[in-house]
Amino acid sequence: MRVFVTGATGWIGSAVVDELLGSGHEVLGLARSDRSAAVLEAKNALAHRGDLDDLDSLRRGAAAADGVVHLANKHDWGDPQECDRAERAAVEAMLDALEGTAKPFVIANGLSGIVEDGLVLESDASPAVGPESDRGGSENLALGAVSRGIRSVAVRFAPTVHGRGDWGFVNFLTQAARERGVSGYVGDGSVAWSAVHVGDAAELIRLGLERAPAGTRMHAVAEESVPTKVIAEAIGASLGLPVVSIDPADVSEHFGFVGDFFALRMTASSDATRELLSWKPNGPGLVEDIASGAYLAG
Repeated sequence: MRVFVTGATGWIGSAVVDELLGSGHEVLGLARSDRSAAVLEAKNALAHRGDLDDLDSLRRGAAAADGVVHLANKHDWGDPQECDRAERAAVEAMLDALEGTAKPFVIANGLSGIVEDGLVLESDASPAVGPESDRGGSENLALGAVSRGIRSVAVRFAPTVHGRGDWGFVNFLTQAARERGVSGYVGDGSVAWSAVHVGDAAELIRLGLERAPAGTRMHAVAEESVPTKVIAEAIGASLGLPVVSIDPADVSEHFGFVGDFFALRMTASSDATRELLSWKPNGPGLVEDIASGAYLAG
């Protein structure tokens, strides 16, 4: 299968490209720069020049492939409205190119905002609907395109997709600990996150691309619930720093933008995903990864 991958040189995308190539697929990766193109070509993937604002390029990439994995996002925390606008426009463009083909379209989403408390289940629909909603309502937009003859599949990622080289939330928490001289957690630290190793997440995306039925919601979750205090303790131990509670009123000042997420419960079950696709995550756990020094290079 030739697979068009957006975000192909990002943290998760790089692992997905390796997983697809290692399983005998051909990869056409979206590349914004000469450097990104060179990274892809060094892996024997094909580079497709463009970005999320180049809608014609996205249409051509989708049309030239047997399936699409959409992982790219602007992730501009200072301008979320622009991120949402760009995401919806990009998804619309690729769906237009795939209409009536029965080809798979795997779209990424997160867990925040789907339910207010408790575990998110694969059966829980995202409340984000329409252009003004989170991510431009792109998950529901894609899943709604099943009626247009597209095998749309949503993959919802745990808040930490961890591993050596991760520049996501745990990396930002580690940076905050270095800068502040303490590893913090919010309040009593009982709020929890789900977690998944990047290699396990990449395998799940491949499985979903290959055989998930149209309309499936997959959860890339290996560990259902890791208390944020436990995460802070692991970071503190890795850096040799004390571990302290941060008052909820001081979260933004202490952690920066990541503090708002660290204060949120973001946990999900992946039972239905595992049963459907025989997915068996076997990578290291989050605390094990932190303890191994995966976040010390930043």
